[in-house]
Amino acid sequence: MPDAVLKAADMADLVIHAGDWVAASVLDELEQHADVLGVWGNNDGADLRGRLPEVARRVIDGVRFAVVHETGQASGREMRMDAAYPDVDALVFGHSHIPWDTVTPRGMRLLNPGSPTDRRRQPLCTMMMAAVDHARLREVDLVAL
Repeated sequence: MPDAVLKAADMADLVIHAGDWVAASVLDELEQHADVLGVWGNNDGADLRGRLPEVARRVIDGVRFAVVHETGQASGREMRMDAAYPDVDALVFGHSHIPWDTVTPRGMRLLNPGSPTDRRRQPLCTMMMAAVDHARLREVDLVAL
């Protein structure tokens, strides 16, 4: 785990992870630094699938969050996620490891932080930091590592 991620976790009230932990030790380590809201991904084995849900939800200061690993192809994602998550204000997803920040026609924020450890086709490893205040999602920043 990169030091920058652990330092950010130490300052955070909550870490959201959208799957592909690969090893349960990563979850264990993050849980030592912050409260964790996470889901399992397609690269996670039975140990992580036994500890984590496929979809996680939490209301944070009035903002309804959901976390899921897979949302399908980029084309049409906003419309599909509006239909799949009609009661969500912000959906954090993973799988592609490609940063994503859009707003659906209904107004739901779709966020993919990329990956702090596996940049795949991206130039840099990334994570996102965000603040929720007075029932609003504010200051969503993509952080290059």
